Amino acid sequence: MTQGYRRAYVGLGANLGDPPRQLRRALELLGEYGTVLRVSSFYRSAPMGPQDQPDYCNAVAIIETSLEPAALMQALLATERRCGRVRERKWGPRVLDLDLLHVEGAVCQGDALTLPHPGIGVRAFVLVPWAEIAPEVQIPGLGRVADLAAAVDAAGLGLWVAV
Repeated sequence: MTQGYRRAYVGLGANLGDPPRQLRRALELLGEYGTVLRVSSFYRSAPMGPQDQPDYCNAVAIIETSLEPAALMQALLATERRCGRVRERKWGPRVLDLDLLHVEGAVCQGDALTLPHPGIGVRAFVLVPWAEIAPEVQIPGLGRVADLAAAVDAAGLGLWVAV
């Protein structure tokens, strides 16, 4: 790893329009904030929250960045807006959702940012793709990604297959 840079783990999701295309576009844009090192396969998952919406396409990416966590979070929110995200209802359908899951060496809790991201320890659509690309990562207060992924209920989660 280059000095002054650290690894950040970003969850990607979309369920409107062409979700895989939305994720690919987001990955291109993430390259503006650092180097995209690895990307998981794309997974299909049922929506969390309201069920009156399409399934999600989810993935996890590792980026190496010099941005501080708060600045990276703001960049991710700007990328969502740039891709057409409009926040209408909690856990509602979206063109793009980017979650800052974890930044190596950073733990924080605040109104604008909490790291590690709350809830990741029980979300199969985060843990399974993450374990595919970085199983040995230790999430502060939770444990190793591979162990968390093995313990989570992944029923209903599968690889995204274009129709």
